[in-house]
Amino acid sequence: MKSNEKKVKVALVDNSISSEIYTPVEHWKPYLDVEWVSFRATKSHFPNLKDGYTHLILTGSEASVLERENWVYEEIEIVQQAVDQELSILGSCYGHQLLALALAGSSHVQRSLQPEIGWISININEGNNFLGERKRAYSFSIHFDEVVNLGEPFIVLASSKSCQVQAIQLKDRPIWGLQIHPEIDVPSGQNLLRNLIHKHRKDKVLFEKALASIPRDSFLIRYIINTFLNVREKS
Repeated sequence: MKSNEKKVKVALVDNSISSEIYTPVEHWKPYLDVEWVSFRATKSHFPNLKDGYTHLILTGSEASVLERENWVYEEIEIVQQAVDQELSILGSCYGHQLLALALAGSSHVQRSLQPEIGWISININEGNNFLGERKRAYSFSIHFDEVVNLGEPFIVLASSKSCQVQAIQLKDRPIWGLQIHPEIDVPSGQNLLRNLIHKHRKDKVLFEKALASIPRDSFLIRYIINTFLNVREKS
């Protein structure tokens, strides 16, 4: 580590509602071979960003970004502080949507016309090391809301048939959002779908269809986490 680089320390903000259904900390933990601390957003438990944190991860959630309780506004403030303090930031699914909400405003998040549930194909724009070199890849997805109409200073890195903003970066900054869940492997994705089938009867058919599909995972998490963790905040 160079003398002008800080030791990597990750604040992992867990946006989950029920640990009986969804446990994002368990999904991210295998990829974090650095110092990290988790915080429960729904309990208004957030990091003090002055405690040496260099990186911030915003997880997915069963909540809708369109229905905002007090903890959501608290998290928006944390995200804005992290940007001001030049932390590296990565948001996945709900975290991706919250990142757009915090930095671009409420007009840039909306209900999805077509939910994407299961293992989906995404198209990756060229010149994008964050997601690797391939033009098409597969990853687990489960979302009913999405990010829309992002222009400068954001760059759209990937899209899909049903969602035009699958991945973003704040231009010239180590700040990324992903609509997909690359951190969820095939067994974990299948288990999550089973939990949702039993707990959310309203969308049971969608979850059953996804569970019956053939899973395809391009392991994008390898590129993503390598790029993200290797961006050091300069002291």
